[in-house]
Formats: sequence, structure tokens, C-alpha cells
Amino acid sequence: MLRIVGGKIFDPANGIDGQVRDLYINNGKFVAAVDPAARTIDATGMIVFPGGVDVHTHVAGGAINFARAMSPEDHRRTQAFIRSKTRRSGLGGYAPTTFATGYLYAGMGWTTVNEAAVPVLSARHTHEELSDVPIVDKSTLVLMANNEIMLDLMEQGEYDRAKNVVAWYLWAAKAYGVKAVNPGGVAAWKWGKDAKQLTDPIAGYDSLTPGKIVTQLAQICTDLKLPHPMHLHCNNLGAPGNITTTLETLKHLEGHRAHIAHSQYHAYGGNDWDEMCSQTTQLAEYFNQHPELTTDAGAVLFGDTVTITADGPWQHLLYKLTGRKWGNIDVENETGCGIVPYTYRPSNLVNAVQWAVGLELLLLIRDPFQVFLSTDHPNGGCFWRYPEIIQLLMCADYRQEWMAKLPDKIKGRITLPEITREYTLYEIAAAMSAGPARALGLSQKGNLGVGCDADVVIYEEDHDVIRMFGHPRYVVKAGELVINEGDICETPQGHEYIVRPHFDPETEAFLQPRFEDLYTLSFENYPVEMERIEHPHVRDCD
Repeated sequence: MLRIVGGKIFDPANGIDGQVRDLYINNGKFVAAVDPAARTIDATGMIVFPGGVDVHTHVAGGAINFARAMSPEDHRRTQAFIRSKTRRSGLGGYAPTTFATGYLYAGMGWTTVNEAAVPVLSARHTHEELSDVPIVDKSTLVLMANNEIMLDLMEQGEYDRAKNVVAWYLWAAKAYGVKAVNPGGVAAWKWGKDAKQLTDPIAGYDSLTPGKIVTQLAQICTDLKLPHPMHLHCNNLGAPGNITTTLETLKHLEGHRAHIAHSQYHAYGGNDWDEMCSQTTQLAEYFNQHPELTTDAGAVLFGDTVTITADGPWQHLLYKLTGRKWGNIDVENETGCGIVPYTYRPSNLVNAVQWAVGLELLLLIRDPFQVFLSTDHPNGGCFWRYPEIIQLLMCADYRQEWMAKLPDKIKGRITLPEITREYTLYEIAAAMSAGPARALGLSQKGNLGVGCDADVVIYEEDHDVIRMFGHPRYVVKAGELVINEGDICETPQGHEYIVRPHFDPETEAFLQPRFEDLYTLSFENYPVEMERIEHPHVRDCD
């Protein structure tokens, strides 16, 4: 049992905005009352939030491991975690090792993370790696928008069978939801091509277009009753003028719920790199008029990082543009992967536009339950730099200081100088916790109400926002104090969230011969066994 007394509570899920209240915890849940003699945290004068929820990050699996292997120079200069009584050793940096990932997230008050891109073929390894990420709860999204078995069925007009195949893959991967990356474009990359136009058939198919994949996969997620809608990385990421593709994609989604990933990378105008500019006003207005849609910002922070994505053609272009190291993987019939280290510089006009675009979206989309804090870790910057974004959102003067460092040519290309909005603590709590939890369908997260998971972060109120959000005084995970006076004191194992959608039993008979023809792995060895999952939390979709 635990009492947290005297704190100023910010709980957007329940409309509580800075009221002084007490919280009571028993058996890992919030309860109405506990024994007055229970252990007590005196939070008088402090800020109390629900634990943070990262709706879109990359922390485990083949891609982030590839990035770690390609960045030895970062390992040499980064923060080292020395083994102690409560901690395992590890490294920070822009692709932290598994144990360090859990320590760093919890050390900022984040208690749930969503690994947003998992090929089914490597899901077993991803889960085993996630079991080495302590403290935080986890979920995974399985990559489906370029799965050739599913694409073949869509081409043939066999929607019901495609739906059953997606459901089978979800359960085989022990995943929580569906991720769509550059629909059709990664499949086309196997032919050395891309898929930039939503209405053009993709390479290798006669009539299947990216637009059809987007619409049908969104409908499949709805029909399967998944708690999180399709999680979409749009076509034409990162390119000047891609706002046209993004808005066209959103029209293909009319009538559907959807989550648009890292929207910063999809909100550019201009015909080439010299003309690149922000088009966030159009995109933000679309979101403001469509409450069924959510997005994470994918904000950019200046400095070194490593970019990882299943969008292979984009990564090849980034390699050609920068001349940096490049890694590419073809994941058999399912997807791809590309890795390129990158440095965002305030003196670079394109990078300056990207920096502004991420902040503009967070500030122009009015409802913090629609737009969430993210950097698409590690692509736009490392997750442990989230407090820097919070400072930029809460302080217009701080934004002005940074804008003064940008190139003179930025004038007229961005709208950030005209935006005076400053986030309140209530809005920060919504964008970092309550909003992403609701979008993921995790009603027990991001919520300080009775019966919800007792994940709490307590901050010392401080005018230095980066210091305040970077170093909470206390963090409670499932009722257990894990950060005490700013130090890690316990490292419990979190849960993994999994969905079990319904599919026709005949689906396995349909898939087995195709595996024998197309995969290097036998059908029997492909699905992830439940025994591989640490503390699974299975949700039936019916």
C-alpha cells in the first residue's frame, strides 16, 4: 500500500487540472482509500502526472540493433551505466542498450512504450530483447503494408482472406497492432523502385495501389476490433512537397480511425530542397476538423542521431544526399529496413524547417488528445531529450531564442514565429500520457482514476522545465517506487500487451504451403511461443 499526499494533480483523463488531492495505491492499482498507516510520499508543492506513454518509438529488434552496430563512435563517447546493486550495465547515446533504455525512460517518468515497427519474421527476437528492458510496460506493432502474401490477396480482391491473414500474423507475432510503412513502396523497393503516387499500381502488381492498401488495411484493423487503429507511416516521407501525398492519404482514410506516425516528416511544401517549407497549417487544420485521427509529432532536435526505418527507398535517398554510412536489409516477404547516421544542424536550412515543423504541429493542432510528444526515436532525436521539447512547447521566449539561431533564409518558410501558444502542465500531461494511452486503447494507462494502473511521476516544481521533466523526484510503477529522490531504487519487469484477434482456422492451411515456397523459416517455427513473453497481458478482440 502507498499514499501520495498533498500533490498538485494533473490528470487529463479525468479532467483534473492542478487540484491538490491525495492518491491511494494497493496491489498495483489506484484505490479509493488505504490504511492511514501505509507508506506515504509527501508530495506537497510538487507536480503529479500519470506515467508517460510513448506511442511511437524504436527500442528493440533487428533495426535498432543494426543501428547500434553501425554507431561504435557513439558508444565510445556516451553515458555508461555501471552495474550496481539495482542496475545492470549498459550504454546511453542515441541508440541506448536494452537495460539502459528502461532506466532512461523511467528516469524521466515514462512507464509505457510502444515499439512501432516489428517484422513478424524477427518478432521472437524483439520480444526477447523487450524482456531485457526493465520497469516499463511494452507493446509492439507488426509491419504489414508490404507483406507480399497480404498484397497478393488484395490484388485478387480477396478481402476476407486478407483480413484473416493479418489476424493470424498479429497473433503469430504476439503483437498489439498493425503498422503500415510506405504502403507498397517497400515492396516496390525490391524492384529498385518506390511508390510515391497513391493511384499508380505498385511494382509487381497490375492494379493494387498504395491508396487501396491504405484503405483496406485501415478497414481490416477496424473489422478485427483492434484497440489501436492502423498506425500509418505515409508514402513520400521526408520529401519537399509531400503535403499533397499526405492530404491525399488522409482522404483515403475518411470514415476510418487512424494514427499518423511522425507527421513532421509529412508536412513539407516546395518543389525541391532549395524551396522546402512548412505546410503545417493545412495539415493541422485537417486534424482539427477530424477528431477520429491522432498523430505523434516526430519532432526534430538538433544534434547527432541515427535514422532507422522500414522505408528502404527513403534511407537510400538519405544516404545519397549525405554520403554517410548506409545499411539496408530485405526482410524476405514482409518488409525492409534502412539505417543511416545523421546530424541535424540549425545552420542547415532543411533541418531548420524540420525543427520548426514538428513544433508547429504540436502547437497548431488544438487538442492535446490528438497530437502526442515523440521524436520517432531515434530518428528525430533521442527519447531522453523529450524534456527539451517540453520546454519549447511551454515557453515562447525559449522558442524565439532558438529561432534566432536559424538561417536568415528561414523567414517566410515557417509559421513558428507567429505562434504564441504555450502549453500548460495540463496539456503536457495530455500529450505525454493521457492522449497516447487513449490512442493505444490502453484505458488503464495515463489515468489516475480508481482501478487504473498505479503509474505515477512526481516532479519538483521548477522554472527550469528541462531540469524538472528530466529529473523527477519520484516515479511509481504499478504501485512500486522505482525512482526515489531521483535515483533508481527498483527495476521490476513490466508487462507486454498483446492482442488475440479472431481468424478463420482454415487460414493456417492456406498459409502453410506458401511458407514452404516463400520463406526460409518453416511454418511450425514461425509463430512466437507465449513462453517467450515476459508477463504477457493478452486482450481478446471480440
